[in-house]
Amino acid sequence: MVGSNELDSSPWFVYMIRCRSGKLYTGVTTDLVRRWREHNGGAQGAKYTRADPPEAMVYHEPQADRSSACKREAAIKKLPRAAKLALIAGTSKE
Repeated sequence: MVGSNELDSSPWFVYMIRCRSGKLYTGVTTDLVRRWREHNGGAQGAKYTRADPPEAMVYHEPQADRSSACKREAAIKKLPRAAKLALIAGTSKE
């Protein structure tokens, strides 16, 4: 029998994308390459990136599981822009 931890054993990531407008989009995924393609491909990308096309994936960090990834995503979304840019630049003091 497969335990729930084994079903959720793939790595999770929190990522940030810089959009054409310069705004930052934050999300979670288990596959950064697939998610990047989805954001650029339209229908499966986020509604946000369909309206403001992505230019670059500027940040990502691994998380242990989906719950951790979602909590970290929420924390990043609450940060002011300057703190997000510091995180991207690697100068964050978080």
